[in-house]
Amino acid sequence: MKEPIKIALPKGRLLADTASLLKNAGWEIKDYKEGTRLYNLKSDRFTSLTAKIFHEKDIPIQVSIGNYDLGICGLDWIEELTSKYPGSSIIKIKDLGYGVGKLVMGSSLLNRYTMSEMRNNFDIIRIASEYPNLAESFAAKNRIKRFSIIPLWGAAEVYPPENAEMVLVSYDKSFSDNLYPLDKVMDYSSYLIANKHCWESKDISYLLPSLEKVEKIYRKNFSIPITFKPNNHSKIHRYDIKSNIVRIALPDGHQQKPTAEFLAKAGIVLDDYTSLGDSRRPSSDVSGVTFKVIRPQDIPLQLANGNFDLAITGRDWLLNHLYQFPSSPVVELLDLKYGRVKIVAVVSNEVTVSDPQTLRHFWKDKKLPLRLASEYVNIADRYARDNHLGMYRVIPTWGATEAFLPIDADLLIENTETGQTLARHNLKIIDTLFESTACLIGYDKANTNPVKKSIINKIVGKFNMVIKAR
Repeated sequence: MKEPIKIALPKGRLLADTASLLKNAGWEIKDYKEGTRLYNLKSDRFTSLTAKIFHEKDIPIQVSIGNYDLGICGLDWIEELTSKYPGSSIIKIKDLGYGVGKLVMGSSLLNRYTMSEMRNNFDIIRIASEYPNLAESFAAKNRIKRFSIIPLWGAAEVYPPENAEMVLVSYDKSFSDNLYPLDKVMDYSSYLIANKHCWESKDISYLLPSLEKVEKIYRKNFSIPITFKPNNHSKIHRYDIKSNIVRIALPDGHQQKPTAEFLAKAGIVLDDYTSLGDSRRPSSDVSGVTFKVIRPQDIPLQLANGNFDLAITGRDWLLNHLYQFPSSPVVELLDLKYGRVKIVAVVSNEVTVSDPQTLRHFWKDKKLPLRLASEYVNIADRYARDNHLGMYRVIPTWGATEAFLPIDADLLIENTETGQTLARHNLKIIDTLFESTACLIGYDKANTNPVKKSIINKIVGKFNMVIKAR
C-alpha cells in the first residue's frame, strides 16, 4: 500500500483552472469546485491521496512546514515566502502554465517618475504591497537609498499618491485607472510544489505522469509599457494634501454596508461606498474631510503612521495592532456598537479539553509545540503567553481558519457571530477572549491642529448622537 500523500489546493483565482487540470489528469477529486462547503477531499483514483482547500497565500507555508507533501499555488506567493526565508523546505516541481500574470512596481499617474529618480532620491520612499518581502528585495536590489515597506492585506493600488510613492501589485486594470508601471518585478504562473523532506522520503512520482499528459490550460503574455517620457524632476515631491483636511479611513468588505448605514444616520452620505461599489475614494458633501476605503486589518497601522486622522475598524484589529505596538499613537474614541463578533479559542471536538487550563495540561504531556493558527497573529501570541501554553508556534492564516483543525493546527483564535460555522466543522469553543465591535479610532497627534480638532469633535459628536439614539 502506498504512503499517504496530502496536497494543498487553492481556492479563489486558481480554483477553476486547477479543478480543470486535475479532472483532465484523471485525479477524480469530485468535490473540488466553486462553492464547495468541504475542505477535506479524497481522490477516487488515488486512494492514498487526500486534499484540502486553502487560501492561496497559506499554501507555501503549509508545504514548507511539512503539513502537506504537495501544493498548487502561484509562483508569486512562493517567491514571497522564499525571498525572506531562502532555506524554506519548498521544491518547485512543475510550472502548470495557467494563472499567468506579472508583478509590477508602479506609481501614481499624478507623479510619473522614473526608477532613476526613485534611486537617486534621499527622502524615504514608501512602498506598499501585499508582497512586503518581494518589495523589500526589489528596493534593495535597485539600490533605493532610503525606503519603508508598508505591509498590507490588500487594496494596495489605492495607497499612492497620498500614502505611498510606489506600490507592488499584479498588473491588471488598476494600472489603467490609477497607476503607472515603473518596472516589472517578476512573471508568475501556477506551480506544483513539494515539501523537500517529503519529496525525498516518499514515493510521489506515480502522480506526475498524469499531469505530464495534460496540455496547459492557457498561457497569456502581457506586454507592459514601461516607456514614458520622464518629467525630469530633480526631487520627488510627495502628494500635497492640505494639512487642515481630516483624512478618514473606512473599511471594505463585509463591514461596508453597516458602516455606510451608520454614517448615513450621522448625516454623512457617501457616493459609491457600498458592498458593490468599486470606488476606493468615495466622495461626500462634508466639508474639510476626505475618505479612503482600505482593508480593516490595515487601518490601525495606517493611522499609526500618520496617514489618516480618523478611521472605523473592528476592535479585534485594533487590539491585534496594539499588542504588537503597545506605544502606538492610535486610540479608541468610540464604541460604535455594531459589527458584533466574539474572538474565541477553538479546538476540535475530538480533543478532550474544555478550557485553557485543561488544554495546558493535555498538551504538556505531548512534548510537542502547540500549533496555533489565526489571522490575529499578535492576539494569538498574547493568548498563548498569558495562558502559559508552553511551547507553541503561531501559524498565520488568511481566512477559512476553521479548515486547519484538527490536522494542520491544534488551536484556533477565531472570530464568530453565532458559533454555527464552527459547530458545523466539528469544532468547539473553549474560551472567549473578548467581544469585538466596530469602533472609531484616531491618530492622537491629529488634535494638535486646531482646525482638524474642531472637525473631529463635530464628527465624534454626530457619532455619539447615533449611538445614544439606539
